[in-house]
Amino acid sequence: MKRRQSALVKLCRVTSANSIAAAVAGILWGAGRAAFAQDAGPAATSTAATANDETTLETIIVTGTTSKRTLLNSSADVTLASESDLVQKAPRSTVDILELVPGIFVEGTAGPVSNNYSVRGLPGGGQSFIALQEDGMPILYGNGNGDEWFQYDLNTERVEAVEGGPSGVLSVNGAGATINFISRPLSFDEAKGMGRLTGASYGDKRADFYYSAPIAPGLAYSVGGYVDSSPGVRDNPFTYSTWHFKGQIEKKFDNGASVKLGYKRWDEHDAYYADQPYALNNGGIAGIPSLSTQRGNITGYGLAGLYLPSTCTDPTCKSTNLRLFSSASGIHEDGNQYRLDINVPVNDAWSGFFKARYIEGVFDFNGIFPGSAGNASLQSATAYLTGGANSPISGLFALGPLTAFPGAKEYGIQNLSTGQIIAGSNTAALNALNGNGLLQQTVLNHGANHIADFGSDFGVTYHLSGSGWNNSLTVGAMIYHAFYSNDQSGVATLLNDVKNSSDIYNVVALNATGGVVGNLTNNGLLSYGDWGSGINNGSMHSISGYFNDDVTLLDDKLHVDFGFRKEDETYNLRNGNANSGVPLPAGSAGVVQTTNNAFNGTYQLATQTVNPSSFTFGANYKLTPALAVYGRYAFGNNIGGTGLPTYVRLYEAGIRFGGYGLVATATVFHTGFNDQGHGFVDPTNPLNAYNFVADTKTDGLDLAADWRPPVDGLLHDFKVNLEGTYQKPALGNVRANDAKIQPLVAKADGNTPERTPKLLYSVTPAYDLPGHRGQIYVRYKYVGKVYADAGNALALPSYGIVTIGANFDLSDKLNLNVSVDNVNNELGLTEGNPRDRINQSAATGYFYARGIVGTNAVASLTYKF
Repeated sequence: MKRRQSALVKLCRVTSANSIAAAVAGILWGAGRAAFAQDAGPAATSTAATANDETTLETIIVTGTTSKRTLLNSSADVTLASESDLVQKAPRSTVDILELVPGIFVEGTAGPVSNNYSVRGLPGGGQSFIALQEDGMPILYGNGNGDEWFQYDLNTERVEAVEGGPSGVLSVNGAGATINFISRPLSFDEAKGMGRLTGASYGDKRADFYYSAPIAPGLAYSVGGYVDSSPGVRDNPFTYSTWHFKGQIEKKFDNGASVKLGYKRWDEHDAYYADQPYALNNGGIAGIPSLSTQRGNITGYGLAGLYLPSTCTDPTCKSTNLRLFSSASGIHEDGNQYRLDINVPVNDAWSGFFKARYIEGVFDFNGIFPGSAGNASLQSATAYLTGGANSPISGLFALGPLTAFPGAKEYGIQNLSTGQIIAGSNTAALNALNGNGLLQQTVLNHGANHIADFGSDFGVTYHLSGSGWNNSLTVGAMIYHAFYSNDQSGVATLLNDVKNSSDIYNVVALNATGGVVGNLTNNGLLSYGDWGSGINNGSMHSISGYFNDDVTLLDDKLHVDFGFRKEDETYNLRNGNANSGVPLPAGSAGVVQTTNNAFNGTYQLATQTVNPSSFTFGANYKLTPALAVYGRYAFGNNIGGTGLPTYVRLYEAGIRFGGYGLVATATVFHTGFNDQGHGFVDPTNPLNAYNFVADTKTDGLDLAADWRPPVDGLLHDFKVNLEGTYQKPALGNVRANDAKIQPLVAKADGNTPERTPKLLYSVTPAYDLPGHRGQIYVRYKYVGKVYADAGNALALPSYGIVTIGANFDLSDKLNLNVSVDNVNNELGLTEGNPRDRINQSAATGYFYARGIVGTNAVASLTYKF
């Protein structure tokens, strides 16, 4: 809940009991959420919506409803983030904004894109049941992360979120939550715009712009976007460039009808951060020498460009090709989006609407994954070279014994960047390597995902009213068609050291004088095709019919709504079949001369047709003008990459109160997520992947409150915001897809789902500067302990970070915003090793996780005209 100061001032200055009740009725927002509507007063001319960006409880909700429901009479768990909230948040990535929504846990440690987020106790590591939308349309139907195809910029005016309830009826794959990024309305009266320059302590340089103007009466256009150059928040030898553009043109007719066309184009490069090693000492977690916990990054110059033997595209598959892997390119997103919105009022009772968008592009992924060969692959260099059967690369030595290399006396490692050779007998040098003596195995994953995704939502709304009541019925349909193809054939595993900007090492055979007489690895590469053939494509066709009815009774005291959606979805998947033992290209170095999995030109076809249903029922009742209660039941689904639906049941009840300077809510909820898949690798053989299925049940409490001292003078310029979630999730009904691993997964029954905190909260005290000139604030955010695995064997500790920031309106048009995050330089970990999610071990004293970045600052200068 954000920014209701003006309304609270009015409340606190009313003296009579009747006046107090009337004022509270005007400002009560029981969910205690962020608000978005702007005042008609001074805030409307403020450069950046700061402390004066207010709302009232009469603000109309757009997301999750089909009628003019307000914040006061809503029967859904709604969060509204205003422009000022977004400025104060100063997000380092798009998904950072989701932290404004209680109940959503964000693992924002991957970089600008491809981050993880989960809702109300669902296991972390995915985005199931959460739909990211732009202006009421899903970014994608479901094949990929929404933040990979959409970025927050000045085109967005506010963000609305709805958890549960109508979200599963009015959106596909959004039964847990819908996060709706709402664009600025076009200007039909006068030309106006804004520009923003942003810089960060980690080297980011960005320029945003937005401009809208009338063309003729009832006709206007807007253009906006940004350019960016950034190495990412962690130390990086590479810098990535990005640009985004969005254009719109809208015609409004005298009868209230409107037609809007939109086009977006982007070309984006981003850094990507996967896991890195950490040490476990007597239950405490620490960094490793030469690898910074706060800014460290394994990616180095040696990974700028490597040609990897890829799976074959020749149907005969007699040999493999070479495919470029490039950390210098990072993640590359290139795409276009076309959009059409039509609204047609027929008469006072009937109106129609049509929304459609088509998105096409390529998500080209170059990601490094340290530890994907298992935590046990992180060991000392001496263990690698002299560990015998216990060496992590003992199989490599079996393929290349010393006797295979004439004159060879021992094994060693060779740094491919410097040429330095260290013999296995030189244990002192091995143990001194980078101050930690460690080597690790890192998987290089190059995947190119091409998509073409069409979506539409259209229907009619019928309004009917009488004495003390009214009814709004919406009947509509959604049609989605999505096509994709993925080439992830460039997957290989290499040997590298453990430090910032790591180096790649060859394993070599050495003669008596230390000269190289043979290579056991291929420029550091150990194996190929470890993640399957990597070739697949598919299509999805979905048609949904739905209705949502909203009834108002008892002279606006009671609001009841109910909705239903029936979906018919057909999913076609073509997984490339693989041959093993296919030779590498002629001349490839190393003793491994074949790939584990090579596409053989044929596919395994799978077709799945499902007809899931979603429905919801909710009610809101105003007990007094200052107190309201609501309840909700919902049943929804999520259709994942297999085409099979998984289901969620939701029960929630909330109480909303406003008075004495306080606006607050408390919401209790119970969610049941059924048939959730959990992937993991075989602890004894990382090349074997398995899956288990479990249900997740969660009981929880959401709390949100704003409090401003109800007095005049200096104290009234202070306020405190609190948002928090306490939840108790548990896995149940755990079963495996392979009987032999059932004993392994059975231990997860009753455990806390992996990567899911029980406690999340933030406290933000703030002070409004005199004369409506800005605001200064301090935020404390706490994330509770999470388990890296479903077996609950490895716990990642809780952490709390402090953020300080300020908004200064230097003039009516110019604003300066400064945000310093993680002032206390806290070590916070997420994820663990995502490919070892059942029973992670730190037996060697080390493990993998993703860390939040250390202290960093962002400053922006915004000019409005």
